Amino acid sequence: RGLPKRRREGALVKRARLVLADGTVFEGRSFGAAEDRVGEVVFNTSLFGYQEILTDPSYVGQIVVMTYPEMGNVGVNAADEESTQPHAVGMAVRALSEPSNWRSEESLPAYCERSKIGGIVGLDTRKLVRLRNLARAWPGRLTTDVEEVGSSSCQGTAVDDGAAGIPGR
Repeated sequence: RGLPKRRREGALVKRARLVLADGTVFEGRSFGAAEDRVGEVVFNTSLFGYQEILTDPSYVGQIVVMTYPEMGNVGVNAADEESTQPHAVGMAVRALSEPSNWRSEESLPAYCERSKIGGIVGLDTRKLVRLRNLARAWPGRLTTDVEEVGSSSCQGTAVDDGAAGIPGR
């Protein structure tokens, strides 16, 4: 669910969780980098432009939740980079699709894997937004280690005190 058929059947697809500092857990499947990612969880309501968002320096150290339900259909290409490297550490989406744009050079999952950006797909991103208070810093952890996930998963990390603890802020 939420993944293109080719990825759904692949051995690289793992269970993943987005764990918030208050212990709230959202489950899905991983894409991109398989390593844990800790950062401030933020939202973006754009319909497209995910590559520009990931490479925008204002998203340094953040896990970006995309509220539009379908991502990936434009693909990724070098011309759409906002900087020389990605700055976001993670991305959460409801569904991924295969690229269908003639400008696409790479799929979003392949780009995230190459760029060491963790990703989670298959969660209800709009529900996530409705459940949270957007007025405060919101530390979170994106992990594929689904066996040991508790409310202390974000404590003692760089984002334990919110955005002030994120490098580059």
